[in-house]
Amino acid sequence: MADAVQMRAVVCRQFAPRAELRLDTVPAPSAAEGQVVLRVEAGAINFFDGLMVEGKYQTRPDLPFTPGSEAAGTVVEVGPGVADLQPGARVLAFTGQGGYGEQVAVDASRVHPIPDAMSFEQAAGFLITYATSHHALKDRAGLQAGETVLVLGAAGGVGITAIEIAKRMGARVIAAASTDEKLAICRQRGADETINYRTGDLRQGLKELTGGRGVDVVYDPVGGPATETALRNLAVNGRHLVIGFAAGDIPRIPLNLLLLKQSSLIGVFWGAFAKANPARNAANLAELMTWFEDGSLRPHIGAVYPLDQFAEALDVVMERQAQGKVILRMNTTAA
Repeated sequence: MADAVQMRAVVCRQFAPRAELRLDTVPAPSAAEGQVVLRVEAGAINFFDGLMVEGKYQTRPDLPFTPGSEAAGTVVEVGPGVADLQPGARVLAFTGQGGYGEQVAVDASRVHPIPDAMSFEQAAGFLITYATSHHALKDRAGLQAGETVLVLGAAGGVGITAIEIAKRMGARVIAAASTDEKLAICRQRGADETINYRTGDLRQGLKELTGGRGVDVVYDPVGGPATETALRNLAVNGRHLVIGFAAGDIPRIPLNLLLLKQSSLIGVFWGAFAKANPARNAANLAELMTWFEDGSLRPHIGAVYPLDQFAEALDVVMERQAQGKVILRMNTTAA
Protein backbone atom coordinates (compact mmCIF):
# COMPACT_ATOMS: atom_id res chain seq x y z
CA MET A 1 0.00 0.00 0.00
CA ALA A 2 1.42 3.37 -1.03
CA ASP A 3 2.30 5.84 1.68
CA ALA A 4 -0.19 8.68 2.15
CA VAL A 5 0.75 12.00 0.55
CA GLN A 6 2.11 14.38 3.17
CA MET A 7 1.82 18.15 3.36
CA ARG A 8 2.79 21.00 5.66
CA ALA A 9 0.14 22.65 7.82
CA VAL A 10 -0.12 24.74 10.97
CA VAL A 11 -1.68 22.54 13.66
CA CYS A 12 -3.55 23.53 16.81
CA ARG A 13 -3.54 20.55 19.18
CA GLN A 14 -5.04 22.29 22.22
CA PHE A 15 -6.70 25.62 22.96
CA ALA A 16 -3.76 27.64 24.21
CA PRO A 17 -1.84 30.86 23.53
CA ARG A 18 -1.15 31.19 19.80
CA ALA A 19 2.61 30.95 20.43
CA GLU A 20 2.06 27.21 20.91
CA LEU A 21 0.94 26.68 17.31
CA ARG A 22 3.34 24.56 15.27
CA LEU A 23 4.01 23.97 11.59
CA ASP A 24 3.86 20.21 11.12
CA THR A 25 3.79 17.50 8.46
CA VAL A 26 0.41 15.80 8.23
CA PRO A 27 -1.47 13.57 5.75
CA ALA A 28 -3.00 15.43 2.84
CA PRO A 29 -6.82 15.35 2.73
CA SER A 30 -9.02 13.53 0.24
CA ALA A 31 -12.34 14.69 -1.20
CA ALA A 32 -15.49 13.24 0.37
CA GLU A 33 -18.86 13.42 -1.36
CA GLY A 34 -19.70 16.99 -2.29
CA GLN A 35 -16.15 18.19 -1.63
CA VAL A 36 -13.09 19.25 -3.58
CA VAL A 37 -9.46 19.35 -2.53
CA LEU A 38 -7.51 22.51 -3.22
CA ARG A 39 -3.78 22.89 -3.58
CA VAL A 40 -3.60 26.09 -1.55
CA GLU A 41 -1.42 28.80 -3.03
CA ALA A 42 -2.36 31.53 -0.55
CA GLY A 43 -4.36 31.80 2.67
CA ALA A 44 -5.58 34.86 4.54
CA ILE A 45 -4.96 35.69 8.20
CA ASN A 46 -8.05 36.88 10.09
CA PHE A 47 -8.36 38.22 13.62
CA PHE A 48 -10.76 35.46 14.62
CA ASP A 49 -8.12 32.84 13.72
CA GLY A 50 -6.16 33.89 16.78
CA LEU A 51 -9.27 33.84 18.96
CA MET A 52 -10.15 30.37 17.67
CA VAL A 53 -6.82 28.74 18.51
CA GLU A 54 -6.98 30.20 22.01
CA GLY A 55 -10.51 28.91 22.56
CA LYS A 56 -11.95 32.43 22.76
CA TYR A 57 -14.07 32.36 19.62
CA GLN A 58 -17.84 31.79 19.54
CA THR A 59 -17.29 28.31 18.07
CA ARG A 60 -14.68 25.70 18.98
CA PRO A 61 -13.47 23.28 16.30
CA ASP A 62 -12.70 19.70 17.18
CA LEU A 63 -9.04 19.20 18.07
CA PRO A 64 -6.60 18.99 16.42
CA PHE A 65 -7.33 21.42 13.61
CA THR A 66 -5.60 23.76 11.17
CA PRO A 67 -6.77 27.39 11.37
CA GLY A 68 -7.54 29.54 8.36
CA SER A 69 -11.00 30.33 6.94
CA GLU A 70 -9.97 31.78 3.58
CA ALA A 71 -7.84 30.18 0.90
CA ALA A 72 -7.18 30.40 -2.81
CA GLY A 73 -5.56 27.88 -5.11
CA THR A 74 -6.18 25.18 -7.67
CA VAL A 75 -8.62 22.27 -7.55
CA VAL A 76 -6.65 19.02 -7.53
CA GLU A 77 -9.37 16.48 -6.65
CA VAL A 78 -13.14 16.40 -7.09
CA GLY A 79 -15.34 14.23 -4.89
CA PRO A 80 -18.49 12.33 -5.85
CA GLY A 81 -21.49 14.52 -6.59
CA VAL A 82 -19.52 17.57 -7.69
CA ALA A 83 -20.29 18.52 -11.28
CA ASP A 84 -19.43 22.21 -11.68
CA LEU A 85 -15.76 22.18 -10.62
CA GLN A 86 -12.92 20.38 -12.36
CA PRO A 87 -9.24 19.77 -11.54
CA GLY A 88 -7.15 22.72 -12.59
CA ALA A 89 -9.77 25.36 -11.82
CA ARG A 90 -8.47 28.54 -10.13
CA VAL A 91 -10.70 29.24 -7.15
CA LEU A 92 -11.15 30.89 -3.79
CA ALA A 93 -12.85 29.17 -0.87
CA PHE A 94 -14.46 29.85 2.48
CA THR A 95 -12.81 26.91 4.20
CA GLY A 96 -13.94 27.48 7.80
CA GLN A 97 -10.64 25.94 8.87
CA GLY A 98 -7.62 24.45 7.11
CA GLY A 99 -6.41 27.53 5.24
CA TYR A 100 -2.97 27.51 6.91
CA GLY A 101 -1.98 24.37 5.04
CA GLU A 102 -0.76 23.30 1.63
CA GLN A 103 -3.99 21.44 0.83
CA VAL A 104 -7.54 21.61 2.15
CA ALA A 105 -10.76 19.70 1.57
CA VAL A 106 -13.82 21.95 1.40
CA ASP A 107 -17.48 21.68 0.45
CA ALA A 108 -17.90 22.56 -3.22
CA SER A 109 -20.68 25.03 -2.33
CA ARG A 110 -18.04 27.15 -0.60
CA VAL A 111 -15.71 27.23 -3.59
CA HIS A 112 -15.94 29.89 -6.31
CA PRO A 113 -13.99 30.43 -9.55
CA ILE A 114 -11.83 33.53 -9.83
CA PRO A 115 -10.96 35.65 -12.88
CA ASP A 116 -7.64 35.10 -14.61
CA ALA A 117 -6.67 38.67 -13.68
CA MET A 118 -7.03 37.96 -9.95
CA SER A 119 -3.87 36.75 -8.22
CA PHE A 120 -4.04 34.03 -5.59
CA GLU A 121 -2.97 36.55 -2.94
CA GLN A 122 -5.81 38.88 -3.92
CA ALA A 123 -8.27 35.99 -4.01
CA ALA A 124 -7.23 34.62 -0.60
CA GLY A 125 -8.11 37.89 1.13
CA PHE A 126 -11.15 38.75 -0.97
CA LEU A 127 -14.05 36.65 0.21
CA ILE A 128 -14.88 37.48 3.83
CA THR A 129 -14.31 41.24 3.68
CA TYR A 130 -15.88 41.97 0.30
CA ALA A 131 -18.76 39.52 0.70
CA THR A 132 -19.55 40.92 4.15
CA SER A 133 -19.61 44.52 2.93
CA HIS A 134 -21.58 43.67 -0.21
CA HIS A 135 -24.20 41.71 1.75
CA ALA A 136 -24.40 44.47 4.36
CA LEU A 137 -24.87 47.36 1.96
CA LYS A 138 -26.95 45.62 -0.70
CA ASP A 139 -29.07 43.03 1.10
CA ARG A 140 -29.33 44.42 4.61
CA ALA A 141 -29.25 48.22 4.12
CA GLY A 142 -30.78 48.35 0.63
CA LEU A 143 -28.33 51.14 -0.22
CA GLN A 144 -29.50 53.43 -3.03
CA ALA A 145 -27.47 55.63 -5.35
CA GLY A 146 -27.17 59.16 -3.98
CA GLU A 147 -27.38 58.15 -0.31
CA THR A 148 -24.64 59.01 2.18
CA VAL A 149 -22.72 56.24 3.97
CA LEU A 150 -20.55 56.68 7.05
CA VAL A 151 -17.86 54.00 7.38
CA LEU A 152 -16.34 53.63 10.86
CA GLY A 153 -12.92 51.98 11.16
CA ALA A 154 -12.68 52.84 7.50
CA ALA A 155 -9.03 51.89 6.95
CA GLY A 156 -9.49 48.35 8.27
CA GLY A 157 -10.00 45.25 6.18
CA VAL A 158 -13.78 45.47 5.89
CA GLY A 159 -13.80 49.26 6.06
CA ILE A 160 -11.84 49.63 2.82
CA THR A 161 -14.16 47.21 1.06
CA ALA A 162 -17.21 49.11 2.31
CA ILE A 163 -15.83 52.32 0.82
CA GLU A 164 -15.23 50.70 -2.56
CA ILE A 165 -18.58 48.91 -2.71
CA ALA A 166 -20.59 51.92 -1.53
CA LYS A 167 -18.93 54.06 -4.21
CA ARG A 168 -19.62 51.39 -6.85
CA MET A 169 -23.27 51.49 -5.79
CA GLY A 170 -23.38 55.25 -6.30
CA ALA A 171 -23.24 56.47 -2.70
CA ARG A 172 -21.41 59.38 -1.13
CA VAL A 173 -18.91 58.04 1.43
CA ILE A 174 -17.68 59.64 4.64
CA ALA A 175 -14.75 57.67 6.08
CA ALA A 176 -13.88 57.87 9.78
CA ALA A 177 -10.58 56.54 11.16
CA SER A 178 -8.10 57.24 13.93
CA THR A 179 -5.09 58.69 12.05
CA ASP A 180 -4.46 60.99 9.11
CA GLU A 181 -2.36 58.24 7.49
CA LYS A 182 -5.32 55.88 7.57
CA LEU A 183 -7.60 58.56 6.19
CA ALA A 184 -5.21 59.10 3.27
CA ILE A 185 -5.69 55.43 2.36
CA CYS A 186 -9.46 55.92 2.56
CA ARG A 187 -9.31 58.83 0.13
CA GLN A 188 -7.19 56.76 -2.24
CA ARG A 189 -9.94 54.12 -2.17
CA GLY A 190 -12.65 56.61 -3.08
CA ALA A 191 -13.90 58.23 0.15
CA ASP A 192 -15.47 61.61 -0.58
CA GLU A 193 -14.95 63.05 2.91
CA THR A 194 -12.93 61.98 5.96
CA ILE A 195 -13.07 62.53 9.72
CA ASN A 196 -10.28 61.81 12.20
CA TYR A 197 -12.27 60.74 15.25
CA ARG A 198 -9.23 60.69 17.52
CA THR A 199 -8.20 64.32 17.01
CA GLY A 200 -11.55 65.71 15.80
CA ASP A 201 -15.19 65.69 16.83
CA LEU A 202 -17.14 62.95 15.00
CA ARG A 203 -20.50 64.47 15.89
CA GLN A 204 -19.60 67.95 14.72
CA GLY A 205 -17.88 66.64 11.62
CA LEU A 206 -20.96 64.70 10.57
CA LYS A 207 -23.21 67.66 11.24
CA GLU A 208 -21.07 69.88 9.03
CA LEU A 209 -20.64 67.36 6.22
CA THR A 210 -24.36 66.55 6.01
CA GLY A 211 -25.76 70.02 6.70
CA GLY A 212 -27.36 68.67 9.86
CA ARG A 213 -29.40 66.08 7.93
CA GLY A 214 -27.39 63.06 9.06
CA VAL A 215 -26.21 59.99 7.16
CA ASP A 216 -28.43 57.39 5.53
CA VAL A 217 -26.31 54.35 6.38
CA VAL A 218 -23.69 53.68 9.06
CA TYR A 219 -21.30 50.79 8.43
CA ASP A 220 -19.98 49.88 11.88
CA PRO A 221 -17.33 47.18 12.39
CA VAL A 222 -15.94 48.97 15.46
CA GLY A 223 -18.45 49.30 18.30
CA GLY A 224 -17.34 51.27 21.33
CA PRO A 225 -18.24 54.94 21.91
CA ALA A 226 -18.33 55.83 18.20
CA THR A 227 -21.44 53.69 17.74
CA GLU A 228 -23.80 55.90 19.74
CA THR A 229 -22.39 59.05 18.18
CA ALA A 230 -22.99 57.63 14.71
CA LEU A 231 -26.47 56.42 15.65
CA ARG A 232 -27.38 59.89 16.89
CA ASN A 233 -26.34 61.27 13.49
CA LEU A 234 -28.53 59.04 11.35
CA ALA A 235 -30.95 60.71 8.99
CA VAL A 236 -34.65 59.94 9.25
CA ASN A 237 -35.16 56.36 8.01
CA GLY A 238 -31.43 55.74 8.40
CA ARG A 239 -29.90 52.28 8.84
CA HIS A 240 -27.09 51.41 11.23
CA LEU A 241 -25.29 48.21 10.20
CA VAL A 242 -23.74 46.19 13.05
CA ILE A 243 -20.71 44.41 11.52
CA GLY A 244 -18.52 43.72 14.56
CA PHE A 245 -16.83 45.07 17.65
CA ALA A 246 -13.16 45.69 16.86
CA ALA A 247 -12.98 48.19 19.72
CA GLY A 248 -13.68 45.31 22.10
CA ASP A 249 -16.72 46.98 23.64
CA ILE A 250 -20.30 46.02 22.76
CA PRO A 251 -22.28 49.26 23.13
CA ARG A 252 -25.53 49.62 25.02
CA ILE A 253 -27.89 51.48 22.72
CA PRO A 254 -30.60 53.93 23.91
CA LEU A 255 -33.48 52.51 21.85
CA ASN A 256 -35.38 55.79 21.92
CA LEU A 257 -32.86 57.05 19.33
CA LEU A 258 -34.30 54.56 16.82
CA LEU A 259 -37.83 55.71 17.59
CA LEU A 260 -37.08 59.40 17.23
CA LYS A 261 -35.24 58.99 13.92
CA GLN A 262 -37.56 56.24 12.60
CA SER A 263 -34.30 54.41 11.97
CA SER A 264 -33.15 50.80 12.02
CA LEU A 265 -30.37 48.89 13.78
CA ILE A 266 -29.45 45.96 11.52
CA GLY A 267 -27.24 42.97 12.31
CA VAL A 268 -24.99 41.55 9.59
CA PHE A 269 -23.73 37.94 9.65
CA TRP A 270 -22.52 37.05 6.19
CA GLY A 271 -21.49 33.48 7.07
CA ALA A 272 -25.01 32.54 8.18
CA PHE A 273 -26.52 34.26 5.13
CA ALA A 274 -24.19 32.41 2.74
CA LYS A 275 -25.00 29.04 4.31
CA ALA A 276 -28.76 29.62 4.22
CA ASN A 277 -28.83 31.23 0.76
CA PRO A 278 -26.13 29.60 -1.40
CA ALA A 279 -27.65 30.62 -4.75
CA ARG A 280 -28.09 34.24 -3.74
CA ASN A 281 -24.62 34.31 -2.22
CA ALA A 282 -23.15 32.92 -5.45
CA ALA A 283 -24.93 35.64 -7.42
CA ASN A 284 -23.52 38.29 -5.09
CA LEU A 285 -20.01 36.89 -5.52
CA ALA A 286 -20.43 36.88 -9.29
CA GLU A 287 -21.33 40.57 -9.10
CA LEU A 288 -18.26 41.24 -6.96
CA MET A 289 -16.05 39.49 -9.51
CA THR A 290 -17.51 41.67 -12.26
CA TRP A 291 -16.72 44.76 -10.21
CA PHE A 292 -13.18 43.47 -9.65
CA GLU A 293 -12.70 43.00 -13.37
CA ASP A 294 -13.93 46.50 -14.20
CA GLY A 295 -11.47 47.97 -11.68
CA SER A 296 -14.00 49.15 -9.09
CA LEU A 297 -12.56 46.83 -6.42
CA ARG A 298 -8.85 46.76 -5.60
CA PRO A 299 -8.02 44.29 -2.83
CA HIS A 300 -5.54 45.87 -0.43
CA ILE A 301 -2.80 43.38 0.48
CA GLY A 302 -0.84 44.74 3.40
CA ALA A 303 1.80 42.01 3.65
CA VAL A 304 2.60 38.53 2.36
CA TYR A 305 4.49 35.97 4.48
CA PRO A 306 5.75 32.47 3.65
CA LEU A 307 3.99 29.66 5.50
CA ASP A 308 6.93 29.06 7.83
CA GLN A 309 6.53 32.65 9.13
CA PHE A 310 2.86 32.12 10.05
CA ALA A 311 3.47 33.09 13.69
CA GLU A 312 4.83 36.51 12.75
CA ALA A 313 1.97 37.06 10.31
CA LEU A 314 -0.64 36.13 12.92
CA ASP A 315 0.98 38.42 15.49
CA VAL A 316 0.74 41.38 13.09
CA VAL A 317 -3.01 40.83 12.76
CA MET A 318 -3.69 40.08 16.44
CA GLU A 319 -1.71 43.14 17.57
CA ARG A 320 -3.70 45.31 15.14
CA GLN A 321 -0.65 46.39 13.15
CA ALA A 322 -2.01 45.29 9.78
CA GLN A 323 -3.05 47.73 7.06
CA GLY A 324 -4.98 45.66 4.57
CA LYS A 325 -5.10 41.88 4.45
CA VAL A 326 -2.18 39.77 5.66
CA ILE A 327 -1.59 36.73 3.45
CA LEU A 328 0.30 33.45 3.82
CA ARG A 329 1.98 32.21 0.65
CA MET A 330 2.25 28.42 0.72
CA ASN A 331 4.92 27.81 -1.95
CA THR A 332 3.37 24.39 -2.03
CA THR A 333 4.99 21.48 -3.81
CA ALA A 334 2.42 18.89 -2.74
CA ALA A 335 0.44 17.27 -5.54
